[in-house]
Amino acid sequence: MMLGSALQFRDGAGSWIDAAAIAEAARSSLIEELETWPKPGLVSHVDNGSHNDMDANTLRSSIEAITPYFGALAQAGAQGAAMGRLRRIGLDAEAAMLRATGTVNTHRGTIFGMGLLCAAAGRRSSGMVRAGEQLGRVVARVWGEGILGGPVLPHSHGQRARLRYGAGGARQQAAEGFPCAYEIGIPALAEGEWLSRGDAEAARVHATFALIAVLEDTNLLHRGGPAGLSFARAATAEFLKRGGIGRPDWLADAAKIHAAFTARHLSPGGAADLLAMSLFLARMEGRPACIS
Repeated sequence: MMLGSALQFRDGAGSWIDAAAIAEAARSSLIEELETWPKPGLVSHVDNGSHNDMDANTLRSSIEAITPYFGALAQAGAQGAAMGRLRRIGLDAEAAMLRATGTVNTHRGTIFGMGLLCAAAGRRSSGMVRAGEQLGRVVARVWGEGILGGPVLPHSHGQRARLRYGAGGARQQAAEGFPCAYEIGIPALAEGEWLSRGDAEAARVHATFALIAVLEDTNLLHRGGPAGLSFARAATAEFLKRGGIGRPDWLADAAKIHAAFTARHLSPGGAADLLAMSLFLARMEGRPACIS
C-alpha cells in the first residue's frame, strides 16, 4: 500500500488540503487524549490506570504506527471508496499497531471510528459531499449500512459484551454518525474550556467524565459487567453534578475517582476513543478555543 501520498484536494472553503493533513489532525487528537489526566482507569502520560499491559510509550508507538493509515483512509474516502476498501486499510492499520506494540491492542476501536471520520473528511474535502455536511453524517449516510452489515470479530471484548448484554457499542455509534461525540463530547470540551478559563487539559478531563457518564461502554461491560458500568456512570455523573472542573478542588476529586476505577480494574476505552474523535471533529468542524 502507498502511504503518505501527495494527493491533494480542495476543502469546502476552497483551500488545499491533503491526506497527510487529515492524518496529522487525527494523530494530534490521539496525542491530546493520551496527555489527559486524570481519566478514570485509563492510560495517560502520568500513569497506566487499570492497565498492566501498556503505558504511555506503548500508546505513542501505536499512534505513530497507525497515523499513515489515517492518511490512506482519507485518500480512499476522497476517491469514493466503499466500506470494503476502508475495512482492508483498517486491517492493515491494526496489523501495524500490533507490530508496534508487541501484539497489545491499544487502538483497535480508534482505528475503526477515527478511520471512518478520516475517510469522511477526505470524501467531503474532495467535493463529493456537501461542504457543510458534518463528518458523522457522512459516515452514517455513505457507510452506515456497511458498518452494521460487515463482518464481526467474534472473540473481541466489545463483541462479547454486545452479545452478552445487548449493547450497541462502537458499530452503533458509527452507523448513527457518532452522536455521543456531537451531543456530548464537543459541547463538553467547550463547557470545560469555559469552566477552566482556557486550561486545555482540564477541558479534556471534563469531556472524558461527560462521555463516561452517558456512554454504554462495552469496555466497561467487559471488565465490570452491568455493575461496573453503573458504578462508572454514577461516579462520573456525580462529579459533573458537583460542578465538574469548575470547583477549586476538582483535580483531587477527579484523581480519587480515577483511583476508584483503577482499584476495580475498570477502563472506559470507548469514552477514550470518543474523546479523541471529539477532538478531531472539533478541529475539522469549528473548534473550542482550548484545542491546539
